[in-house]
Amino acid sequence: MSGSTPAPGSDSTGVPTPPRASTPPTPAELARVVEALLFLSPEPLEVEELAEAAEVGEGEVVEALARLREHYADGWRGVVLREVSGGFALATDPVAERAARRLFARPRTPPLTQAQAECLGVVAYLQPVSRPEIARIRGVASESAVGTLLERGLIQESGRSRFGAVLYRTTELFERLFGLGALSDLPAVTAFDPSPEEEGELRDRLIRAGEQRGEA
Repeated sequence: MSGSTPAPGSDSTGVPTPPRASTPPTPAELARVVEALLFLSPEPLEVEELAEAAEVGEGEVVEALARLREHYADGWRGVVLREVSGGFALATDPVAERAARRLFARPRTPPLTQAQAECLGVVAYLQPVSRPEIARIRGVASESAVGTLLERGLIQESGRSRFGAVLYRTTELFERLFGLGALSDLPAVTAFDPSPEEEGELRDRLIRAGEQRGEA
């Protein structure tokens, strides 16, 4: 309807807009904000972009950049502030270049495959769990994926079931790599926003696995 008023917290098109800062940052706070934005951005940021993100004037950003430049110029930092292609970026101090090259020249561990990630998820949420249970829940054989997770130290043996099957649970390395203080910090399954069909299928699989575990 013409002449309608946009809903609070949205623009004229109805798209939600970020909340504005209640009070302007102090010069020291703004310098930290600008530093954080430069750290997060994979590309150099122009003064205009920094000002828009921080909701301050461009002159204030220029002052914050000068404060940061002075901060990094004391010779005790491994990071420097550089002006690149009309923008600003944080970069490694040249003194650390050789060490950085050696660090990134090391062989990198390949990411988990889908099968490995699925197995790890089953172990994380149902531990301790046996390999046959993992296979039943996934619907496919899981020997190779479980073996790789063991080799990479993400899961470990945790005793045996009453019928002799090896049980697995996650390791401290798993919690550290995934930023968990404890297993209770794992997100709820509903946080993954499954479709009703996927949620029903997952529920059925878990129920069947629980029934089979009780019979085993």
